[in-house]
Amino acid sequence: MSIQIENKTRSFSKEEEGVFLSYVEKALALLLSKDYIDDQLKSSGAEVSVDVRLVGTDGIRKLNAQYREKDKVTDVLSFPILDMTDGKLNAKLMPYDFSIVEDKKFLPIGDVVICPEKAKKQAEEYGHSIEREMVFLAVHSLLHLLGFDHENGRDEDLMFGKQEEIMTEIGLPRSSDLPMTTADEDEHPVGEMLAHCGYCALVGRPNVGKSTLLNTISGMKLAIVSHKPQTTRNNIQAIYNRDDAQVIFVDTPGIHKPQSKLSEFMVDSSFRAAKGADVVVLMADGRFNKPANVEIRAAEMAKKLKKPLILAVNKADAVSKESLLPLIANYSKIAEFSDIVPISALKDDGVDELMDAIIRLLPSQPRYFPIEEVTDQSEREIAAELIREQILHYTNEEIPHGTAVEIDAFEEDFKEDAVDSYDRSLVKIHASIVCERDSHKSILLGKNGQMIKRIGTAARENIEKMTDCKVFLDLHVKVRKDWKNRQVFLDEFGYKKKED
Repeated sequence: MSIQIENKTRSFSKEEEGVFLSYVEKALALLLSKDYIDDQLKSSGAEVSVDVRLVGTDGIRKLNAQYREKDKVTDVLSFPILDMTDGKLNAKLMPYDFSIVEDKKFLPIGDVVICPEKAKKQAEEYGHSIEREMVFLAVHSLLHLLGFDHENGRDEDLMFGKQEEIMTEIGLPRSSDLPMTTADEDEHPVGEMLAHCGYCALVGRPNVGKSTLLNTISGMKLAIVSHKPQTTRNNIQAIYNRDDAQVIFVDTPGIHKPQSKLSEFMVDSSFRAAKGADVVVLMADGRFNKPANVEIRAAEMAKKLKKPLILAVNKADAVSKESLLPLIANYSKIAEFSDIVPISALKDDGVDELMDAIIRLLPSQPRYFPIEEVTDQSEREIAAELIREQILHYTNEEIPHGTAVEIDAFEEDFKEDAVDSYDRSLVKIHASIVCERDSHKSILLGKNGQMIKRIGTAARENIEKMTDCKVFLDLHVKVRKDWKNRQVFLDEFGYKKKED
């Protein structure tokens, strides 16, 4: 028996996730031991496996729109793989029903998607814990995966009886007179007073992991990530929501010595983000135990602006705990930190602790954005960044930072029976890659156009994940001599300094 959990929302902590997993494992083991479950599942010699994904309200709304044609936030969705009715297989298991991972044989029975935010609201209404409600939804979904149903004219008492039986046996009974779900979507209006709400600026040297942290926090790819420094150029916002808090994160370009008007814009963007923030997080690389000039300047900037400062020591998983002690001592000499938190942005270790530290410092004030929003970036803007990410990935050191991406056209085709903006059948994007030299254009195009095809294919795949539909991507390369130092081009490409 194997249960894999992918947590794409920050409203459910690691501790809650651990309790949840232990109960779900017990529930699945109990179910598989029952005599009403097909013996083929028990005697196949394979581990029965289930993938559980935890998503936010926006994520489950999109899944409902895509698979159920309903613009609705629900508590749970089930996606069975096997053809079963009331615990019995409708056909014999075949070799293709199994998967082999590292010489281990698995029998996947389906996927479960749960929205913890919805579950939390229901738990409050029923007067029990969020863990109990989450486990209840998981058991409900496991029964769906095993062929039980309470819709389509089926005997709902049979499924609900099995559900109550399992919940009671694992020690989490639920009164049968309580409703299964609530149909209405949670309301978290803009302007709602919260215990903590505000802006958090992420600052630090180039390539320290700010964009990776932003993507981890948001649960989706908002900022491009590359092993090359100075990847981020604009301030990108990610919005984190929970019932009592809203944090608007601003991922800033790395602080560095400007070498062009574009570099000046990037450094100016970092300063402005810190100036407008309620709290500043300075990210440091745990592999280097002394602050460099960029960290010292960032700490001085926060002190000058009188902003509370948190030190997030990233890549802490790459070093021993003992080696972090001299780092912390050295950094404590350059600033008075409100908190110091070791993290791994890539592995999502320590991020919950960092979130708690940030939220404690935010003021009590109304919510700025609706709870379903995860970023202020448009799909058009994110698409341009996803194209630039592949340029960074596939070309050498000289090319990437001399390029910009312009979206010339972003067109949407909708299904004939479309009822809302989720019912797109195709997105057509025409984009220009702008470079500084003719020699750069030749490299970007590649021999027989192979390089630009490679960039386009990889970018299109990522854009399709974002748009949740097919994408037609048309790329062209333009030369604009020394565009990084010409304000007219910087303004055109969106790198325009804001006036105070």
